[in-house]
Amino acid sequence: MDAVTHAAIKGAGSLTTKTDGLTATDYEALSNLRYTLRRFMDFSSSAAQQEGLPTQQHQALLAIKGHPAGEPMTIGMLAERLLIAPHSATELVGRLVAADYVSRRADEKDRRRQTIELTDKAEDVLMRLTAIHLTEIRDMAPKLIDILKSLQTDKE
Repeated sequence: MDAVTHAAIKGAGSLTTKTDGLTATDYEALSNLRYTLRRFMDFSSSAAQQEGLPTQQHQALLAIKGHPAGEPMTIGMLAERLLIAPHSATELVGRLVAADYVSRRADEKDRRRQTIELTDKAEDVLMRLTAIHLTEIRDMAPKLIDILKSLQTDKE
């Protein structure tokens, strides 16, 4: 298990939770949730590919666009949002710069850091992708809500 995966699991809480009383319904609900999430991820990957973007580049553009206004996005922040190592984020940003999806420059407050911004080209492709993603999510929402509610139910 790599450090990023370990940190994600650790941040999600302890894996030593109560296992008594797990039912077939619990397993079914969890299986359905993972299946539904995989279907969405497959949809998302296909949509990004149709726009000429690898999945990770699409996720990076969305992370940059979704970053709170007023605070510049840095490569370190992008690495954190994508759960990748900083050097991987640097390489990813290099590919995005080469494809004219982002621009980067030295941070005004700390010249050692680089900030990244979307280009107009990225804004255009992201607008199209976000619109179809929101449609897909809204179609899936009732099923996801039902699955999540079934997992939330306390059976004690």
